[in-house]
Amino acid sequence: MEPNKYGLAGIRSNYGKFSEKEKKIADYILQDPQKIIHHTINQVADELNVAESTVFRFCQRVGFKGYQALKIALAAEIVTPMKDIHEKISDGDSVGMVTEKVFRSNVKTLEDTLHIMDSHIMEKVVETILKADRIFFFGSGGSAVVALDAYHKFIRSGLNVNSTLDAHMQLMAASQLTKKDVAILISHSGSTKDILDVLQVLKDKEVKIISITNFAKSPLTKEADIALYTVAEETDFRSEALSSRIAQLSIVDALYTNIMIARKDLGNKALKNMRNAISVKRL
Repeated sequence: MEPNKYGLAGIRSNYGKFSEKEKKIADYILQDPQKIIHHTINQVADELNVAESTVFRFCQRVGFKGYQALKIALAAEIVTPMKDIHEKISDGDSVGMVTEKVFRSNVKTLEDTLHIMDSHIMEKVVETILKADRIFFFGSGGSAVVALDAYHKFIRSGLNVNSTLDAHMQLMAASQLTKKDVAILISHSGSTKDILDVLQVLKDKEVKIISITNFAKSPLTKEADIALYTVAEETDFRSEALSSRIAQLSIVDALYTNIMIARKDLGNKALKNMRNAISVKRL
């Protein structure tokens, strides 16, 4: 795991990889980050009834040299939080100022998501997609638009890909997939009922499942074979679901680009065929 500049983001996004004892420590930190700043490693260990070495290894697991380094990072993050311009949008802001703050918010979402991205997991996802007979993108609500965008991109690769916006059609499509296929489920919360319904059908069919979500601790990531995460913060005027969408789209872009590079001539040929086909639409 690569070192994390932001302690809380790293803990949230890697939650699904933790052991039970590590999750116990993670829950302790996430529920009250202020507490750990004023506690010694011995106090934390006693309170959680775990060994000090377990707490120390957890700190290293999330990318810090030790307990003190984690405390310093959390103190910087909580006690003197970064003064991000996007957190101060107000009714009196001009159109230009609001626009700037929205852009800065999106930039921060991308930077935070990139920071917790695990390149080894990305490699595994790319490899899984390349080996699949069929790839189906699923999403609900705003994430359905991202799933459709993924289909729009990946159809250029020459791979057997598909997607649909209708919830009933998604269930029907899921029922036809097999263990040789891959389903990519995109959901900000990882707990949307429509997506969880699709998830259950896919699990019954033993389909390989890849998730893209903002919450590591969710029903979707718990059941996914491979999980990718976004990091997004909520503001007064915009939910985190909205700001996470640009990170979801960027993950899809990164996957598509890696797939095209891996497919080399096959990918280029498919892309050329598509460009030739749609050239008739240009005046």
